[in-house]
Amino acid sequence: MKLNCPKCSRPIVVSDVIELSNGVLSHVDCARPQNLTAEERALLFVFCSNHAVAQCLACGLSFRLLDLAADGLGSRTNLCPRCRRDLTQSARAHVYSCAMLPAEVRLKAQAAREAAQHLVKESQQLRDTSDVLIREAEALLFERLGSLREVMSRRTTS
Repeated sequence: MKLNCPKCSRPIVVSDVIELSNGVLSHVDCARPQNLTAEERALLFVFCSNHAVAQCLACGLSFRLLDLAADGLGSRTNLCPRCRRDLTQSARAHVYSCAMLPAEVRLKAQAAREAAQHLVKESQQLRDTSDVLIREAEALLFERLGSLREVMSRRTTS
């Protein structure tokens, strides 16, 4: 069973950017669930503004953060200016591998991302477990109700 965002009802997957509010997971931005987080964007801006952060495999070109395009009519960002492919994952991968980021910052960013992914996985597992328990309880209830009906029907016929 999939974990759905309570705001948009779409599934939450481990690559989505999530937030935890009142014990409930949801997308930070339902229109762009896999967009860069504010922290990832800040790291790219501060430490990587003078070099390429994303590579378009289709075009074979690399781009700085400020060179990436945005869809003026839609909600897409981090696009290849030439072919309009989404380069968000390429830019995200750069955050966690760039030698220009201090090692401590890079490791903390990676730990935060892994914690968010773990939270999504754990929530999905708990939801799966609760679904199994509910189905088992329903089956047991159905079985007990059947037994009760059987006993009651025997009692009324005797």
